[in-house]
Amino acid sequence: MIRLLSTYLRPYRRALAVVMVLVAVQALANLYLPNLNADIINNGVVKGDTGYIIRTGGLMLLVTFLVGVCAIVAVYFGSRTAMAFGRDVRSAIFRRVMSFSQKETNVFGTPSLITRNTNDVQQVQMVLIMIFNVMLMAPIMLVGGVIMAVREDVPLSGLLVVIVPLVAIVMGVIATRALPLFQSMQKRTDRIQQVMRETLGGIRVIRAFVRTDHDEARYDVANRDLTDTSLRVNRLFATMIPFLFGIMNLSTVAIVWFGGLRIDSGGMPIGNLSAFLQYVMQVLMAVMMAALMFVMVPRAAVAAGRIQQVLDSVAEITDPDVPAEMPDPRGLVEFDNVEFGYPGAEEPVLSKISFTARPGQTTAIIGSTGSGKTTLVNLIPRFYDVTSGSVRIDGVDVREMRQEALWGLIGMVPQKAFLFSGTVASNLRYGDPNASDDEIWQALEIAQAKSFVSEMTGELEAEIDQGGTNVSGGQRQRLAIARAVVRKPKVFIFDDSFSALDVKTDQQLRAALRREIQGATVIIVAQRVGTILHADQIVVLDRGRVVGLGTHAELIETCETYQEIVYSQLTREEVA
Repeated sequence: MIRLLSTYLRPYRRALAVVMVLVAVQALANLYLPNLNADIINNGVVKGDTGYIIRTGGLMLLVTFLVGVCAIVAVYFGSRTAMAFGRDVRSAIFRRVMSFSQKETNVFGTPSLITRNTNDVQQVQMVLIMIFNVMLMAPIMLVGGVIMAVREDVPLSGLLVVIVPLVAIVMGVIATRALPLFQSMQKRTDRIQQVMRETLGGIRVIRAFVRTDHDEARYDVANRDLTDTSLRVNRLFATMIPFLFGIMNLSTVAIVWFGGLRIDSGGMPIGNLSAFLQYVMQVLMAVMMAALMFVMVPRAAVAAGRIQQVLDSVAEITDPDVPAEMPDPRGLVEFDNVEFGYPGAEEPVLSKISFTARPGQTTAIIGSTGSGKTTLVNLIPRFYDVTSGSVRIDGVDVREMRQEALWGLIGMVPQKAFLFSGTVASNLRYGDPNASDDEIWQALEIAQAKSFVSEMTGELEAEIDQGGTNVSGGQRQRLAIARAVVRKPKVFIFDDSFSALDVKTDQQLRAALRREIQGATVIIVAQRVGTILHADQIVVLDRGRVVGLGTHAELIETCETYQEIVYSQLTREEVA
């Protein structure tokens, strides 16, 4: 937590200095007020000097006003600094997550990353506000109060030797037991986030399979776990408050009792007893402030540790120190003896993959479910790095290129077409922010999406919900394809991107692609044989290995795996 605060509060050193000065002024002024009160009692009330009472009372009002002004300004600067800290940390987490490869994202998990960027940052931010407004004053009040109390009466100050350690022991025991519970709370918060995301994302499946009760019960379990842990923490800290107030009240009784004996014996004036009592209350209030911090600091420390884990994570896939330049890229994609295995897997997913996808040609990849088709195309944009071998574009290993330069060459339509909340135009301009309306309409026409977009209210400015939930699956796929076309890349990757299209639309779309994107390298991952029959080259995968490579006519004669796939979908007459 200290490292996180020191790193992200460094730009706000001046504001922190102002806050610390103002808090110090407040604390010293508060320590001065009981002394003035004692003077009024000893030199004004006892002696009947009304003028002294008025003068000293006026000074007390002036000091009180100064304390109020300092408190307002300190809270203002402290709150602004804490909010700026939260903003900077959230931004840093977001930027670091954006640099993650798929491996790092999988390690943390999406729900946990969301919790760390929201709830965890908020926990640390709230503690920071408490530090600026409360905790900075506590040590000054504690030390100053003890010194001033000793000045008022040394024998009576012996009570502090018992009171302060007793309070410290109570808080130490409670904080030690609370830390593991706070760690458990953050994990249970992650679980709540995960269950909620799964339920919202899969609501149609849940209803279709009549599993609403099951998911409600699953959420109730996660919710109950978090509630039970929270209750244990709250009960623990609930016991602290009676202990502290009990110690404070007993301390007051002891001070008045022994102070009364000191006054009766002539050992101290009555005004000094009043001041001493106020100083002891200030000391105990400082300890109470620290106790309040102990309620929040353990949880914030856990949250800060989780944040630091994300910030300390180093992305496995990074840009090279000296990236290769490609002044005139063509889009020739080569797989040279590629092998890839997921971390911790016993066997590689892909083995000995070698083929070349050429500009102006369509290369299709087909195979049974789980054969590694999507994993194969994910190696081109470096979503993962190969375990051995190489993937090259125009003879340059993709690992030797800047990632942004590599991505700039690729127009990818993923297996699950995802649209962002906004409009049709804003989604297509993800491909090219500077694309004109005419270019967008042209891309929509190629993707066979112009007709339904023209019928939408607002046309290009028609609203799209998050994930594209207000359009059909086929419409989402066509809009995602149009987004890739707008980009005008050198390499198109269609990862099973025609599965939601009817046969006629599929044929029209592929024909339009052949006409409009001549010269680009097209790689199509498909399950449907009809989509790839006319491809220039077909790569047949089986259990992560290339078992066939050639045209449809060649493979239907020579590749048994391809024959099985084809005849499972088409009759021999249709193939002929």
